[in-house]
Amino acid sequence: MSSETDENIFLFVPNIIGYARIVLAIIAFYFMPTNYIVATLCYVTSALLDAFDGHAARYFNQGTKFGAMLDQLTDRCGTMGLVAVLAHLYPKYMFPLLLSMCIDVACHWIYLHTSILQGKESHKFIDVSENPIMNLYYTNRTVLFFMCAGNEAFFASLYLLYFTEGPIIAGLSLFRIILYLTTPIMLAKTFISLLHCIVAAKNLGIIDVNERKKLLKKSE
Repeated sequence: MSSETDENIFLFVPNIIGYARIVLAIIAFYFMPTNYIVATLCYVTSALLDAFDGHAARYFNQGTKFGAMLDQLTDRCGTMGLVAVLAHLYPKYMFPLLLSMCIDVACHWIYLHTSILQGKESHKFIDVSENPIMNLYYTNRTVLFFMCAGNEAFFASLYLLYFTEGPIIAGLSLFRIILYLTTPIMLAKTFISLLHCIVAAKNLGIIDVNERKKLLKKSE
């Protein structure tokens, strides 16, 4: 029987922020085809809250495996939903958009799952022996925020440009300027996602080899 003093991790502050992110993302998905203002406000707010749940987890000492999984799934599903809508709005670019979606989801999934199989506390735990780019990406919070925010800004600006050019600055629309500036970041983020897959595949191979060695020893 559970003790009355047991913590309810589902009501931890960072996890409550995670639930709010999910609600905002769902509202954004609902309005994406019809109301770009409401959709953008909800989507951007959900994305920005991603930075706050991590701070809350550290401040309240409420980091949990459930929270890490919730954060990862919300990130991936949020971006996936937006890119799916973009593939509908820009049918000419459906192939690269669908490819981007698959790379993002598949590479992060195999990396997260492999991290769990390795017994790591979080998908963001990086050994020094692993890829140095991945090490910088996950250990430097400024770099991580810049890359994630830039990637989201790319897809969000592409979405907005379907409906409006927005404010004009020096003859160019603000949304188009954001799109141009964040394109290299989006490409770099895609490259890093592929690195997730490569690192995970190597680690998964090590796990398989070790498990097979144990099985062979038992069968001798």
